[in-house]
Amino acid sequence: MSEPNAEPNTPAAEHRDFIRDIVSADIAAGRISAPVTRFPPEPNGYLHIGHAKSICLNFGIAAEFGGHCNLRFDDTNPMKEEQEYIDSIQADVRWLGFDWVDNLFHASDYFEQLYAWAVDLIRRGLAFVDDLTADEIRETRGTLTEPGTNSPFRDRSVEDNLDLFARMRAGEFPNGSRVLRAKIDMAAPNINLRDPVLYRIVHATHPRTGDAWCIYPTYDYAHGQSDAIEGVTHSICTLEFDVHRPLYDWLIEHLPVPHVPHQYEFARLSLTYTVLSKRFLLRLVNDGRVRGWDDPRMPTISGLRRRGFPAEGIRDFATEVGVAKADSTHEMALLEHWVRDVLNRTSVRRFGVLNPLRVVVTNFPDDLAETMEVVNNPEDPDAGERPVTFTRELWIERDDFMEVPAPKFFRLSPGREVRLRNAYFITCDEVVKDAEGNVVELRCTYDPATRGGDSPDGRRPKATLHWVSAAHAVPAEIRLYDYLFTRPDPGAGGRDLLDDLNPESETIVHGFVEPSLADARPGETVQFERLGYFCADPDTRPGALVFNRTLTLKDTWAKVQARG
Repeated sequence: MSEPNAEPNTPAAEHRDFIRDIVSADIAAGRISAPVTRFPPEPNGYLHIGHAKSICLNFGIAAEFGGHCNLRFDDTNPMKEEQEYIDSIQADVRWLGFDWVDNLFHASDYFEQLYAWAVDLIRRGLAFVDDLTADEIRETRGTLTEPGTNSPFRDRSVEDNLDLFARMRAGEFPNGSRVLRAKIDMAAPNINLRDPVLYRIVHATHPRTGDAWCIYPTYDYAHGQSDAIEGVTHSICTLEFDVHRPLYDWLIEHLPVPHVPHQYEFARLSLTYTVLSKRFLLRLVNDGRVRGWDDPRMPTISGLRRRGFPAEGIRDFATEVGVAKADSTHEMALLEHWVRDVLNRTSVRRFGVLNPLRVVVTNFPDDLAETMEVVNNPEDPDAGERPVTFTRELWIERDDFMEVPAPKFFRLSPGREVRLRNAYFITCDEVVKDAEGNVVELRCTYDPATRGGDSPDGRRPKATLHWVSAAHAVPAEIRLYDYLFTRPDPGAGGRDLLDDLNPESETIVHGFVEPSLADARPGETVQFERLGYFCADPDTRPGALVFNRTLTLKDTWAKVQARG
């Protein structure tokens, strides 16, 4: 499946970057006929918005140049991997609009071959079994300014190393007692070349291979060789793997691989008000600080989907931020801008009231229910219209009334006339309060000549309010979401990330929506007029509506761009 075509008002499809230039040059020079890329997630958590950028890049390049992209699970650490994560990753990639077709692979598919190649390195004197502990290996590795020191086990004979490695595979040794290391150079300027670990002992059940293995390859060893087996031409990684590339190349050079791939690095995605550490996100889940990996406040793809972010908006954002070689942080408002752009074009409009205040239209007949035809989406003429019922008793937003109006408050107040969207002009005549002095009801009159929201004498109220009929309204739980963190740079200055969590990132209110939403399906996104974009949550059940606020209507990024 190719990358979806860009709409006219999405980021330019012609956006180029240095990786696409490399691919184009390789094709032009005849080095490849078409690119083979790969997206290689570790199944130890849910994908997040940073992974979305990589997915769009790898699948996008493959589609643009007539190649294909593999989905390969880097399942080399059974201590942290779960089938739940594997399933969620596949669902997220598909939801974003991409398909690996028949190119689904796992590093575990190659365990036997990787083991055989490790034996080959031992036989050629390029790898050895080390008895040092992890801490001892770290202590002898040296620093950026000082060389490391050789392990006392570095000069074991080939025969001893082959025997020990076979016994490691057979399960004779406990976790942490031995590792297999490459024999390169303990004085290498690049610390990754100082006899790196290739295999470690892990007695744990693997999601795919069960208990067949108790030794597992490291990422550095498995990654490049998996690329070689699959015929990957452009192994695209984030920038932190730049210092690992010499080891990637060394292993490719010293193993009898069937193909020589090349690694390229690009800057990972960083967003304000966001943390993309899977370790920290897992902590939030395990500590119960969020509803789960798919909590609408989480930066996970499943969380963004649950919140109502459209896949198209995420793809447009990934195109807009582009691919660079230097790390940078992007404003969350930019992502929200592209999401709003899609939702504005595609979301039907509906009436919903989040903080209801009762209005009684005293001169409207008790037994009359009038039907108004309301446009579903002014951006889409083909979306048509829907009927909305107007009755004597209505709900409006409490924030749309002020008994003593502040300067520049033009909404409803005693003696003031306002327009009800697609209905009538009403004037507030009386304010009803409870024993504590709280406003509980407004008594208003309407002008029958203004049906549809227009006045024959040219009157133009300064405010137009949304509303729902009290007799027909459907109750709904509304979850209002804000940023998960209070600071644009969570944890800056050595702060504990938990100290920067926003205690008001989720607020739950109970309001009313128009009856056309009574059968809203989970995932259905609408615009509540004047309030924002909302998505029916998976918690929605028949008779129990739950909506998540995706975004408000205000586009701060567009205003910043307009100022220039």
